[in-house]
Amino acid sequence: EVQLVESGGGLVQAGGSLRLSCTATGFARVDYAIAWFRQAPGKEREGVSRISMSDGLTYYATSVKGRFTISRDSAKNTVYLEMNSLKPEDTAVYYCAADYYRFMGTQRRIPMLEEYEYNNWGQGTQVTVSS
Repeated sequence: EVQLVESGGGLVQAGGSLRLSCTATGFARVDYAIAWFRQAPGKEREGVSRISMSDGLTYYATSVKGRFTISRDSAKNTVYLEMNSLKPEDTAVYYCAADYYRFMGTQRRIPMLEEYEYNNWGQGTQVTVSS
C-alpha cells in the first residue's frame, strides 16, 4: 500500500520562504513521479510541480516557475518543495500525489500536473502567506 506523508506547512509573511516535504512508502520500483498540488479556499485544486523519482525530471506550473524548486532524495523516497518569494495568493492546502509512469511498449509517459494521473494522495498541509 502506497502512503504519502507531507510536512512543512505553516504561516509566513509575504516574501518569505517555506519548505515542504513528502515522503513516499510502498512503491515497488523507482519509476514513479511525485507532484505537488494546492487548493485555495473556493478554488479548484491545481498542479504546482512534479519530479520523476528515477531521473529527477522536473516540471512547474507557470504561476510558480522561478520561485519554487522541487527536488528529491531518492534514498529517502522524499521530495521537497522549496517555496521562495511567497505571495498571499500562494495560500492553500498543499497536497503531494504520486503514481507510476505509464508505459506503451518502450515509450514512457511521466505523469504531469493533472489530478486524474495520480491515484495516491497525502493528507495535505496548510500554507498561509500573510500580506
